[in-house]
Amino acid sequence: MPLIQIQLFEGRSDDVKREYAKTITEAAVKIMGCSAESVDVIYQEVKKSDWATAGKLWSDEPA
Repeated sequence: MPLIQIQLFEGRSDDVKREYAKTITEAAVKIMGCSAESVDVIYQEVKKSDWATAGKLWSDEPA
């Protein structure tokens, strides 16, 4: 049973997440040979103030 965890900045629409989950599920089925019912996708939305790259918070970056 593939469990796919995706961390991303908050604010994406349900439509975007729905389409992404569908596409990822289809890829898992094709590549891993599993059923779609066995694929779980979990989104973890993160605030930009809780994510840093190269020592800099994303919330400090210009919009």
